Amino acid sequence: MFAQGILIKNILLNGKEQDIYIEGNTIKEIGVGLEKEGTKIIDGRNKAAIPSLMNGHTHAAMTLLRGYADDMPLQEWLQTRIWPIEAKMSEEDIYWGAKLACLEMIKSGTTFFNDMYWHWHGTAKAVEEMGLRAMINAVFIDLFDPAKTKEQIVENERLFEESRTYSSRIIFSLGPHAIYTVSKESLIWCQRFAQENRLFIHIHLSETKKEVEDCLSQNGARPVEYLSRIGFLGPNVIAAHCVWLTDSEMKILRDHEVKIVYNPISNMKLAVGAASPWSKFRRVGLATSLGTDGASSNNNLDVFEAMKVAALLEKFSTDDPTALPADEVLNMATINPATAFNLNCGKIEEGRWADIAMIDLKRPELTPGFNLKSDLVYAASGNVVDTLICDGQILMENRQVKGEEEILVKAKQVAFNLVR
Repeated sequence: MFAQGILIKNILLNGKEQDIYIEGNTIKEIGVGLEKEGTKIIDGRNKAAIPSLMNGHTHAAMTLLRGYADDMPLQEWLQTRIWPIEAKMSEEDIYWGAKLACLEMIKSGTTFFNDMYWHWHGTAKAVEEMGLRAMINAVFIDLFDPAKTKEQIVENERLFEESRTYSSRIIFSLGPHAIYTVSKESLIWCQRFAQENRLFIHIHLSETKKEVEDCLSQNGARPVEYLSRIGFLGPNVIAAHCVWLTDSEMKILRDHEVKIVYNPISNMKLAVGAASPWSKFRRVGLATSLGTDGASSNNNLDVFEAMKVAALLEKFSTDDPTALPADEVLNMATINPATAFNLNCGKIEEGRWADIAMIDLKRPELTPGFNLKSDLVYAASGNVVDTLICDGQILMENRQVKGEEEILVKAKQVAFNLVR
């Protein structure tokens, strides 16, 4: 249900003060001195308008495990702490964990995220209520068990049908976890089903050196080569991490128009052994977006922080201070994912969806303000976001989000009940 309209007055946009008129879920007009009767007026003075941010890879409900198990080796972390708790999670638990994630993302200027986690409906209901956009993956893990394969296929088909009851802000996709948890037969089924129904597929790919070594041992090919051989790769595939790639694998991904999501903070925290080769991605022509990963391996969902770390890690790992400049890393959090996920946002232009973050320019970390893009990447955190609009609806104004206190109390209660 849309208001009659929203008119943002005198806001800094593309270097000059302008007005932005929103009608329905769309940016209808941008100009100077706009006047519209019957609209909600938002004072944009001392603020800047930027496209709201997008999180290309996360596990939203893992907010419930934030800080629960840190500073551990990856496999020990998964097997002894994370997986046992996840096995206990109910749809209601996931709902509150996802609501907490949505709140955190709203407070830090993010309006879209690509999510892979259990209990699909728990996350979908949370996103629907909080007003965000999300591509929510139906997790597919069969552990090479034929009986589990059949069970997962039935579950994914059922969830796809049930997903039609949600608004257009909820996008159903398939989430085969990784090549080491999903059989070849299931990966082939996922691509066939996705093509038949015009769906995206989201997968973890070449995250660790061990994954590559195991694939070579078991399949006689590196992960990207293996997926190409079985016909899995395509323009509908979103591949998270992609740390351990050869030049030839990058070209295979490019030729299949696979989209990459770079997760610099979780890669560093979980010590996957290398930095994603963004500069090579760029040279090859791979479409690359930015992700935070889950809050148990980051430990927050602040895309501003992910932008800064991505830029610094690229400069450090390449010994090149000009690598991944501010404007390019901003694109990785805005227009790149909008294009990759086929969404009509990512820029503030007439005709695009009204997904807008209003930045408080009076924040000390944005002062003196020589270069807004540089300040957003190198100085800012999510706390600089004053007001957030998604799909033409105000989700946060003056840093206030409806229902915030209840979400914090309930999510904390759910989290501590899980670890008892």
